[in-house]
Amino acid sequence: MRQIPNLRWYIAGLLAAATALNYLDRQNLPVAISEVQKTIPLTNQQYAHLQTMFLLAYGLMYAGGGKIMDWLGTRTGYAVMIVWWSAANLMHGLVSSVFGLGTARFLLGLGEGGGFPGSAKAVAEWFPPKERSFAFGIFNTGSSVGAVAAPPLIAAVALLLGWRWIFFLTGAAGFVWAAVWIRIYRFPDRHERITPEERDYICASRPPVESGSPIGWLELFKCRQVWGLVTAKFISDSAWYFFIFWLPKYLGDVRHLDIKQIGYYAWIPYACAGAGSFIGGWLSSRLLRSGFSIDHSRKIALAISAAMMPASLLIAASPLTFAIVFFSMAMFGHQFWSTIMQTLAADMFVPKVVGSVAGLMGAFGSFGAVLFSLLTGALLTWYGSYAMLFAIAGLLHPTAFLAILAIVRKIEPVTRFDPVATPAR
Repeated sequence: MRQIPNLRWYIAGLLAAATALNYLDRQNLPVAISEVQKTIPLTNQQYAHLQTMFLLAYGLMYAGGGKIMDWLGTRTGYAVMIVWWSAANLMHGLVSSVFGLGTARFLLGLGEGGGFPGSAKAVAEWFPPKERSFAFGIFNTGSSVGAVAAPPLIAAVALLLGWRWIFFLTGAAGFVWAAVWIRIYRFPDRHERITPEERDYICASRPPVESGSPIGWLELFKCRQVWGLVTAKFISDSAWYFFIFWLPKYLGDVRHLDIKQIGYYAWIPYACAGAGSFIGGWLSSRLLRSGFSIDHSRKIALAISAAMMPASLLIAASPLTFAIVFFSMAMFGHQFWSTIMQTLAADMFVPKVVGSVAGLMGAFGSFGAVLFSLLTGALLTWYGSYAMLFAIAGLLHPTAFLAILAIVRKIEPVTRFDPVATPAR
């Protein structure tokens, strides 16, 4: 069988395609909400509850999905997840009530929750530390590719075929990806298409396989670094989910754009988010190759991205064009941040627990977003203004960066679990 040079980068591209589908599927409802409401009327509070259903399930399965990946292995586990969420996405096109939408959103979240832990585990298996942040940047860019494609694609399908076909077509694409994944993915040691040189290159950087029983969540939570990572994700992901779920609705409700105009404008911030993923991963890897430590290269990138987020404070008071610019800056900053955050699990922990740690990080991020989603619905119902929400969202990442400095402290491989310090008696 013909060997493929640099096979690991093809794997990264396949992960990027899965992430693109992941974000395209979750963005279907937010972008098409103005069309869906013509059939299924929704208040702001009900819309917030729908996103809460997705985020709650997403958070639960993000943690569970990490364990599933560690249990089933990356190849089988990822295929199971994408088949599940693609079927749930198809279900959206069949419902005719708010309850039906809520059920579909919950099931979609259950499936999609396993996507990022699976990608994190695949990167840990296929990439040495000096290439991981760039590999994470590549697959994380897929989230923005999916989100960029969503507004114009969804607008076109909704206008030509009706909103239900959005879910039918994008759901079917996930089944195609799963078939390709099962055919292509193997562990590097056992892949028949990898070159001997690439296999040796990957294996040379891999830490020794640890013996013993699997490490459970309770044991992980004895580790101070785990607490630091999950705290930072709990704080920062709230802003991201607020932006991606409420941007189209904000443009429709406050800026009075129709679905065609939303398709014209809303892709721009997502495109900038994609650039943030790519540039964040590239910069951190570049710093590492230039002689910076893992600790410094990751923290410099995190600090730069956190400093960009307060741009969202200017959105509400700006004309539409400048509002899109400030949206774009904030979303660029978050995905810059997110790429580095996802790299940290692979940087700091041995491969057998990377899926579990990444899963816990994503779960806590989603639970933070659940609370922020409920707050969003309540504040919009009471005050009808987004200004306070944009202000809160702009300050979350700087706060999360301070949590990294205070709790994680130094970004380095964890050779033993370092329990959270207890107060002196």
